[in-house]
Amino acid sequence: MPRAARLDLPGLLQHVIVRGVERCDIFRDDADRHRFLRSFSRLLVKTGTECLAWSLMTNHFHLLLRPRHRLAPFMRRLLTGYAIYFNLRHQRCGHLFQNRYKSLACEEDAYLLELVRYIHLNPLRAGLVADLAALDHYPWSGHAVIMGRRSLEGQALAAILSLFAKGKTEARQRYRAFVEGGIPQGQREHLGSGRKNPRPAAEAEPDEVLYDERILGSGAFVAQLRKRHELESGFPQALELSEIIIRVCRRFELDPHELLLQSRAAERVAARNVICYLAVRRLGYGGAEVGRRVNLGRSGVCAAGRGEEMVKNEPALLTLLND
Repeated sequence: MPRAARLDLPGLLQHVIVRGVERCDIFRDDADRHRFLRSFSRLLVKTGTECLAWSLMTNHFHLLLRPRHRLAPFMRRLLTGYAIYFNLRHQRCGHLFQNRYKSLACEEDAYLLELVRYIHLNPLRAGLVADLAALDHYPWSGHAVIMGRRSLEGQALAAILSLFAKGKTEARQRYRAFVEGGIPQGQREHLGSGRKNPRPAAEAEPDEVLYDERILGSGAFVAQLRKRHELESGFPQALELSEIIIRVCRRFELDPHELLLQSRAAERVAARNVICYLAVRRLGYGGAEVGRRVNLGRSGVCAAGRGEEMVKNEPALLTLLND
């Protein structure tokens, strides 16, 4: 049976699990771990990928990522580079990783903090550290970074702390208490796997809750991602910025040159917002480049491309890329 296509969509929270082939060790010593983290950190910064949590075990590792673009190129560079290093250093040949990496699309509101806790508690549950106090200083997990005992450039430290309190000291105390509260819960294996549909889609009732083994989330979230995946799989990834501008302006009945005018007319503001959303959030163009074409600064582009209205109308906006 063929494997289902990944839900590899920009901006989507993904729980990534990578295992060694035949359960072999992929980190034999601290030198291996240091080498992996150096490459990982550089890629996070270079690609603008957010890392919310991570832990390195012995024969596998966990990452919680929110890619700015697609996940696949990031993972390909990370895994290929490390496999080459590992095989050369340890004088081995052949595949290092088991099949393809596993990635689960995750519903943020329901699972973000649970996944951060689950991933960061892995070393404790596996017996790599004795207790939470030891985990606070453990160098091979993002928990120590959040606690301020280690550092990893590219880890979204502030994004996690802000969910607990405004001040860092209080936020760390609340975060640590939250992590401690997860220790008695055990492995919680469902956080490492998606939900499976009890019946084939063709046999499901119209109001039946949707399931998808690639997704960790509610039925509504599954439906939303499936729709977005169908839409995005239909448009070319390399669509030129000028073509995006032309299509959006056509929808708003504007001349593209009007976007360069110093004007807050409703149609021009709306067109700029849509262009920024599609170009930056969905196709990965840089804010400065887009800003020059629509008469906005970098911060203005970021602000224009955000907002509930953009997300709410996303299916309709994505059809512009298929016109």
